[in-house]
Amino acid sequence: MRVRVDMSRCETHTQCVFAAPEVFALDDGDELVYDAMPDDASRPALEQAARACPVQAIFLDGN
Repeated sequence: MRVRVDMSRCETHTQCVFAAPEVFALDDGDELVYDAMPDDASRPALEQAARACPVQAIFLDGN
């Protein structure tokens, strides 16, 4: 699975960080960082993170 975040849309509401902390985090400058190729075991949390994003900036690719 591949994760993509449209950083031009992201407003750093951090809902993704709460939903999938194994994939999403904030760096020292409070900017969103993420694992673009997480393990498939993260799929349920990633789907929740994508649904929770208030600006719909998270895209999941792959089966």
